Amino acid sequence: MKKLIYKIAMFVVVATTLVSCDKQLDQLAFDGLATDNAFVTVSDFENGIRGVYLGLCYVERDLITSTGYYGASDAGSLLSAPDVMTDNVTMAISGRTTKSNLHNWLLSPSQGNMSGFYTDAYALIYRANLLLDYAEGFEGENKENVVAEAKALRAMAHFDLVKTYGKIPTQSADANGSLGVAYVTEANPNILPARETVGAVYEKILIDLIDAEASINTNNGPGRLSKSAVNLLLSRVYLYMGQWQNAVDAANKVTEAVAPRDAMVGIWDDTNSDGLVFTIPNTADALNQGIGVTWSQGPLNGTFLPEYAASFELFNLYADDDIRKEAYLTLGVDSNNKEYNAIRKLLGKAGQTNGVVDYKIFRAAEAQLNKAEALFNLGSEGPARAALDVVRSKRYITPPSGETGTALRDAIRLERRLEFAFEYQRFFDLKRWNLPVERTNAGDESDGSGVPSDQLTLPAGSNKWQLPIDQGIIDTNENIVQNPGY
Repeated sequence: MKKLIYKIAMFVVVATTLVSCDKQLDQLAFDGLATDNAFVTVSDFENGIRGVYLGLCYVERDLITSTGYYGASDAGSLLSAPDVMTDNVTMAISGRTTKSNLHNWLLSPSQGNMSGFYTDAYALIYRANLLLDYAEGFEGENKENVVAEAKALRAMAHFDLVKTYGKIPTQSADANGSLGVAYVTEANPNILPARETVGAVYEKILIDLIDAEASINTNNGPGRLSKSAVNLLLSRVYLYMGQWQNAVDAANKVTEAVAPRDAMVGIWDDTNSDGLVFTIPNTADALNQGIGVTWSQGPLNGTFLPEYAASFELFNLYADDDIRKEAYLTLGVDSNNKEYNAIRKLLGKAGQTNGVVDYKIFRAAEAQLNKAEALFNLGSEGPARAALDVVRSKRYITPPSGETGTALRDAIRLERRLEFAFEYQRFFDLKRWNLPVERTNAGDESDGSGVPSDQLTLPAGSNKWQLPIDQGIIDTNENIVQNPGY
């Protein structure tokens, strides 16, 4: 029997608590596959959907634990790769130089740059498909909601895959006809699917998300998607597709308010949850993952060990009255008294620097920024500026405003960079705008001195915007075609 296109462990994970990413799990043995008695009751399906969510932050591959595709253990985790590959960070020379190949765009099929992400995303998809298969014969009161959640998660994983390994529709004229990924809807671990076009994948993503949005609960509680979360994801997908009015309409259905200025610092140490639309709880008695190690380790004073520091350019883009400068950045001093613009976003809960902090996947500010960009592209500058100002009025003491034309477009792009720094988006934003990565030659230390990144420019149009598929994946599925240029 040939190996899978994705190297998933052949089991279904059923979570036993209300926390979607609890590590205390019951695993169905039965030759490693679920049996017909695995999904019978309302409780079975509640547990089953939590097992699907678990793929975001906890997966076993060949009996080896992984932190899932939003986790921090893999070099190519979606938690960090979209910033590591851009101008938002500089690799700290005194750290462990993890992810250096990604940072310097030394990408090859043999390096396994993001193979963990690829397999973990398809593991989640497999779990979603298995639940959907069993739900066909189920008539429990929670059926519509768990089916909606499974479809939304399946769409989310495929979206994350296709934007990483394929082009983004707005990136170039040939994007929709180029290589995407396999959109898998079968719960069959032995299939060997081929890659579909980018356009076909995005259409299937929309089908799943539109179905999900119609049936998902308004609120499913901590660690689970809601109607607002699905609409926010829809807004992002439409934005990537260049369907501007649809992006606006979906963003308008997000009901959470943008976090106020005085809440911004506390969001990132879990003191408050203002403006959060979808989070994954990460607590000492459940998940307990040190996701912050992706950026740095240790106390900030005297024994700080940075992996990556905020780039000197990005640090200086934050105005002094921008609360995000305090919320996202802090000063770290290593054992040699070198100072770094440390990344605070994943540093830890209040009073902690262990990196154990909740995952923040979707935030309400994105709905406004998606809307601002889409409205600008529709030629509606006044409403675009108004949407932008919803965010800016809650970040600055004296917010900028009044831009028109190209200046307004650039202001929208700048606020998106400032708002979502170190938050999974920068690489994909540059990619869909068809812009290069252009780093300065400033060093890794807080004043711009020190050692700069080895590579400073990734041109727009480079084949490296589409990451290579790991050679091991291609070797186990003859139908998978490698991306051009590798």
